Amino acid sequence: MDALSRDGTAMVLKAPSKALWAAELPRAAWMLATWWRHRALLAAAPIGDGRAVMLLPGLFNSDRSNFAMRRYLARRGYVCVGWGLGRNLGIRSVGPDAVRLIARVEELAATHGPVTLVGVSLGGIMARLVALRRPDLVRAVITVASPYAGSARATNVWRAFEWVTGERIDDEAVLARSAEIAAPLSVPATAIWSRSDGLVAGAICRDVSAHAIEVRSSHLGVQLRPQVLRAVADVLAGQSRAT
Repeated sequence: MDALSRDGTAMVLKAPSKALWAAELPRAAWMLATWWRHRALLAAAPIGDGRAVMLLPGLFNSDRSNFAMRRYLARRGYVCVGWGLGRNLGIRSVGPDAVRLIARVEELAATHGPVTLVGVSLGGIMARLVALRRPDLVRAVITVASPYAGSARATNVWRAFEWVTGERIDDEAVLARSAEIAAPLSVPATAIWSRSDGLVAGAICRDVSAHAIEVRSSHLGVQLRPQVLRAVADVLAGQSRAT
């Protein structure tokens, strides 16, 4: 499935250039080296309302990859937890029809009410799937560099996806699930994306049905980037004021 332009026509998208791909590691390293410059930006974020937030990691990553975001959001006043399913190996981790992930969200919602799901890359795709299947459990979805709105071939990681998950991107079941995930959600949706992402095309990381926030970032380490952390905190605070 291709992403849609503003007028609703299909766009044929390509994966990011080899130059952007090659720059991923240096850009991520530079971001970490200069992270301290943004402490004031992070400290100025609004205090939260105590809602439950679950963080979903990207492909092959575990909850450890989201440690900075989890700690930051907890300090801003949210009940922030990881998904607790180990490394994200796609359907191997979440189970058929994401039943294991839905069970985790259901468990958290039973104590704290509907959960806000924040998913990084593949984790964001899974967050949208949960919101579509069980909107009663989900308060809102925030995706970070998640290529949910277009073809997997508009990424430089589709072969890695196939290897890790054991699924083929052209299988009918995978294509049907991808189309379902790209459908508009019935809960508030925000997509944080970067046009300079070296692993996934930025245009397939947002669509017209979600509030889009553009950042300048590599894909690697995007969940650690101060501007992304602040954007997530601002979205959560804005949703609190709206309810």
